[in-house]
Amino acid sequence: MKPFPQNPKKILIRSTNWIGDAVITTPAVRTIRENFPESEITMLVHPWVSDIFRYSPRIDQLFIYEKKGRHQGLKGMLRLAGELRLQQYDCAILLQNAFEAALIATAAGIPVRGGYTTDARGLLLTHGVEKAPELIKKHQVHYYQRMVRGLGLKTSPNELELFIPGEQIDAAKLLIEERTGKQVGALPLIGFNPGAAFGPAKRWPAEKFAELAEMLCRRTDAHIVLFGSEADRATAASIIAHAGTASDRMIDLTGATSLIEAMALIGECTVFVTNDSGLMHVGAALHTPMVAIFGSTDHIATGPYSDNATVIRKPLSCSPCKKTHCPEKHFQCMQLISSAEVFTAVMQKLESE
Repeated sequence: MKPFPQNPKKILIRSTNWIGDAVITTPAVRTIRENFPESEITMLVHPWVSDIFRYSPRIDQLFIYEKKGRHQGLKGMLRLAGELRLQQYDCAILLQNAFEAALIATAAGIPVRGGYTTDARGLLLTHGVEKAPELIKKHQVHYYQRMVRGLGLKTSPNELELFIPGEQIDAAKLLIEERTGKQVGALPLIGFNPGAAFGPAKRWPAEKFAELAEMLCRRTDAHIVLFGSEADRATAASIIAHAGTASDRMIDLTGATSLIEAMALIGECTVFVTNDSGLMHVGAALHTPMVAIFGSTDHIATGPYSDNATVIRKPLSCSPCKKTHCPEKHFQCMQLISSAEVFTAVMQKLESE
């Protein structure tokens, strides 16, 4: 195999498909930029992930993969490959591991294609990297950094990073001040992120979030912001309904913010209480003090990559099962985590601020 090009004029990076995974790749993206400071770097990205990279100085431009629109199906994929072919990229670095990513890059005529040889796509890659067995015991940040190192790049530090424009930060502060009647910083602002994609096994029960809200509002003058997508609105409504008088100090923003708006708001939180989710990784990248609640998933591989995060989990014999639904139907890994335990962790974060 020939060495990876040292001075490519145009590089295409294929992003991962989900918010959390995209945040985890930010050290690898920084590695690519630092190795190719003069190259024009384009990120091929799904719309719902685009804000992770939209304002990043590591990326020159975004190419939106409209898989649910004009790039849908086989015809749409061929259209995408044709559009990419017109850009005449010198090389593609595929952070996304699926066969499809390598197929599109090949169909687009990109002459150099680097990435992991997973998903039976080795023959489509000119620079394939074998997955190291020891990576299964490490955080996924190392997984992506190991891949670019396998292409011959010198890796940058592993720290996550996100970039939010000043006007979005100002808008987040204004929203908080309008909804609380207080300036940002005058009172604790606790973020709750009760949702998580891929099934209920990753979600701490709504009634426990409600109990936590009551405890926090009895002991502090905190306001609580509820984060999440449209799919989390029913959960947020349940939390508010069971939170008693604490509901008066809750701000429900589920389904009401774009990703960049949510990122700016999470950056203003005093503490962020979250399930294992994409927004958890956003909070980690923004260095927001965090209490992360884990059930079915692996806290070592996909936990918050942050020095300011407390992970609460119950090390049962069946965990991490990595399943979307509890096979035993009792969700003990989540049910055994008490609101009092999470409250103690949140108070420790507040007292250390």
